[in-house]
Amino acid sequence: MNKSIINKIQNTAKANQKQLAVLIDPDKSSDEYIQSICKNAKLAQVSFFLVGGSLLTDGNMDDTISQLKQKTDIPIIIFPGSSSQISKHADGILFLSLLSSRNPEMLIGQQVVAAPFLKKTNLEIISTAYLLIDSGEQTTASYISNSQPIPANKAEIAACTALAGEYMGMQVLYLDGGSGAKNPVSAEMISKVKEYTKNPLLIGGGINTLEKAKTAWNAGADVIVVGNAFEQDDSFCLALGELLSEINQ
Repeated sequence: MNKSIINKIQNTAKANQKQLAVLIDPDKSSDEYIQSICKNAKLAQVSFFLVGGSLLTDGNMDDTISQLKQKTDIPIIIFPGSSSQISKHADGILFLSLLSSRNPEMLIGQQVVAAPFLKKTNLEIISTAYLLIDSGEQTTASYISNSQPIPANKAEIAACTALAGEYMGMQVLYLDGGSGAKNPVSAEMISKVKEYTKNPLLIGGGINTLEKAKTAWNAGADVIVVGNAFEQDDSFCLALGELLSEINQ
């Protein structure tokens, strides 16, 4: 099985080099939007795209990924909100288990449904411990998953949950405040999880300023995931790329 994406993520993290990922919502995937995202991704030195969301309405995964493939060679990884969000056109998929939940459907139910479909594809399967973190208000992710996020001030719970995921053999850890999060995952929580674990750590949700990006990277994030802010401001994308270069010197 192809392991080029996870190997790159792991090796880059081991070299203490930071990475940037961009989350793309298929519901917004107009040609103009994709063109702008790809242009800005080059400026910002984006390592990979994540495509998906907790709830899709008018969007089409296949069309979005196909458009991206036509305009960029940046790896495309599915970030599935459910077992229905599978596309053979992507390069890989985060095979998520929502470990912060006690909802069995999100821990293993959706994964069982998705498994036989994934077996028929050439997607690189990346086993991922996914933790929702309270961001100050309920997000679509917490509502749709019928799960309670880890309290923002309980860094130890996040650290122990992430460590459990690592012991279960998961390849990456993803702490997420959710799309449009009011507050990002705190530096204290990121640092505590990094102290407890060894696997690459992805942090997403609410990272909409350079200061928040820098704080997350400096606290121990190996990859930060930016969504809404990236699509709204070209100058932010350029500055984010410059910050990434500065941190990785």
